[in-house]
Amino acid sequence: METLWTNKRFITASTIFVAILCLLSIVNIFREPSDLNSIDNQNLIVLTGHGEVKAVPDIANIYFTIRKEAKTVKEAQAGVASVEKSSLDFLKTKNIDNKDIKTENTSFNPKYENKVLVPCSMYNCPPSNNVIVGYESSESITVKVRNTDDVGAIIQGLGTLGVENLNGPNFAIDNEDALKIQARKLAIDEAKVKAQKLAKDIGIRLGKIVSFSEGNNYPAPMMYAKADMAVSSSVGAPAEIPKGENTIASDVTITYEIK
Repeated sequence: METLWTNKRFITASTIFVAILCLLSIVNIFREPSDLNSIDNQNLIVLTGHGEVKAVPDIANIYFTIRKEAKTVKEAQAGVASVEKSSLDFLKTKNIDNKDIKTENTSFNPKYENKVLVPCSMYNCPPSNNVIVGYESSESITVKVRNTDDVGAIIQGLGTLGVENLNGPNFAIDNEDALKIQARKLAIDEAKVKAQKLAKDIGIRLGKIVSFSEGNNYPAPMMYAKADMAVSSSVGAPAEIPKGENTIASDVTITYEIK
């Protein structure tokens, strides 16, 4: 009798368990399409905006190299140090702060010459040998000029002091953050106007913004003055170098939900 009662309890529990599983399956069948509709079939509209701010550059970067050759490393480095001192002294006369003068790279390398150790005939030459005949020392320097009206005179002066690879100026804006914010604001405003006009034209209502992204583009025109030009004008007035304008741009993408 007790075994029969136990079997009945087991059968009842099993039946209830199976019924619960069936009920859960039915609920999932009806719920899944609703979830898919709310995610995959959500109505969205994507608009883009572009904003630009133009400004006259307020700094200029100049680059040059000092290079000397000598029989020993010490002599080569001393030659570089002499030209470097003359250059720094000159830059001080143009009110360039030490913080705006940066050494980018220094190096020294042996100079080799291919020499034949013993005389050779036309058909019987012994192997040659690379022999160190001296050393080359070099130093690369970047100068930030904050008074851009002095750029021509600075290039002219440096060109007479024995520097090499004198390049620049690369005109730029020292603090672009405020201009970037302005450009982004213009881009966002343009995207919003587009969205409102499109919503009105096609008869829809815009909902909340579901995503936002920004891609920045900062084209900076580079105005270069050749060192040769500066040297050739040493007896006259410094070359006048136009600064032009730099453009700070922002492109944004805004995605709206359609109500």
